[in-house]
Amino acid sequence: MSTMDDTQAKAPQEIRNVVQFLRSSKSGMKIRVGALNGKRVDYFKGKSAVKALLSPAYAKIKNAPKVTTEAEANALLQSSIQYAFYLRVDRGAPAGTSTSPRHVTIVPQQQFAQDAYFVWLYEGSQWTTYAGGMLMVALMLAAVMFPLWPPIMRLGVWYLSVAMLGLLGAFFGLAIVRLIFYIITVVVASPGIWIFPQLFADVGVIESFIPFWEWDIPKKKSGKK
Repeated sequence: MSTMDDTQAKAPQEIRNVVQFLRSSKSGMKIRVGALNGKRVDYFKGKSAVKALLSPAYAKIKNAPKVTTEAEANALLQSSIQYAFYLRVDRGAPAGTSTSPRHVTIVPQQQFAQDAYFVWLYEGSQWTTYAGGMLMVALMLAAVMFPLWPPIMRLGVWYLSVAMLGLLGAFFGLAIVRLIFYIITVVVASPGIWIFPQLFADVGVIESFIPFWEWDIPKKKSGKK
């Protein structure tokens, strides 16, 4: 185990819970990509971490320090630096072109500040990566051994694949039909009619087909009071 791993292992469970939250997608933090000693790394701005600790998502975390103000968030993030899950860095010029990751350099003075940048030295939970890798291996083995499957299983997979292709084809067919119908109604019955107007909306499966049709009337923006 490296010195950094030893330092991180000494962190109390409450601090580890905070770090795991910040490293997860639940925090909503904006993650940037930089270059540290020629290696691509993730880094973030201090203000983003403070905002995450004050979010409702953090309030739901169990066995973690309570944070209700920016001062408490700053103090918690400062106390976590000593365990080397993240360290303060200076951000330099891009490593190559203007779109390349910026060079980052760890600074001697490890003081938390909202306008400073911090590089992640903690990769977070890797169980999803391991599970995904094992699933890929299992799928590859299953595909290679497909000729050895019992006939009834091969027949079932064939029916399942045909059904999925049929559903996919029906969905694309419906999308094309509703577009053609809309174009026709725009010409003969402006402003046009959409069949299944919620089909591509961010709603549930059943709600995607309700209502059956709707006039294409732009929603009025409410004026400022």
